[in-house]
Amino acid sequence: MQADRYYYLSALPALGGLGSVAPIGAAHLLEHVGEETKRGKLFGTVFLLNDLLEREAFLAGEIEEVSPVVLTVQQSRNEASLPEFLAPQLEGDLDSLEADRLWERYFHHAAEMGRTLGSPLLVRWAGYEAALRNALAEARAKRLGIEGASYRVGDDLPDCEEDFSGMLSEWAAAETPLAGLRVVIRARWDWLGMNDAWFSFSEDELVAYAVRLMLLEQWRRSMHEEEQTAAGTA
Repeated sequence: MQADRYYYLSALPALGGLGSVAPIGAAHLLEHVGEETKRGKLFGTVFLLNDLLEREAFLAGEIEEVSPVVLTVQQSRNEASLPEFLAPQLEGDLDSLEADRLWERYFHHAAEMGRTLGSPLLVRWAGYEAALRNALAEARAKRLGIEGASYRVGDDLPDCEEDFSGMLSEWAAAETPLAGLRVVIRARWDWLGMNDAWFSFSEDELVAYAVRLMLLEQWRRSMHEEEQTAAGTA
């Protein structure tokens, strides 16, 4: 019911701008609403993106610890099978591009959850995130002098025709990888500001809240990692 969503959204702690401290953790929020509720499924679908990014970083040796919200620690460490909707479609489907196929499955899952749970924003957000990943993958491939088309995912999703040229120029000019990451986070934050269905008191506002919360945590983590790096080289 819209009245129920109105009161729930009004009770959520307000989120500040990028760089502010998140007033509630993603895990706490998901635990509060329950993973199997409609709200929990909306939140969980969004927070799963961050879990998969963390899993990817762990498997690449970029981080040593994982703190997933939706996945288990074992799944994040590749010590247990992923949920069925993320698993390879065919036995043996584990080629060198499996990471891209995993993201393809995630983005389609997120879009399907948006359609099922009545959140057009979640559908468009899945398409935007796929398009953003494609733009970054092609830019990295160009730097390496390799073909980038095979790394694209989710081209059939909505909002896959975004113009990322300005963001990519700023990203490429960033002094450090973490500064480049914050360029990407800000682009995602700005896109949400133009698409968040503010004051609609619909499922879309729940999705927008979850995405903003996740981006605040990503920004904070990037700043913390940069501080640690600077301290280690001082």
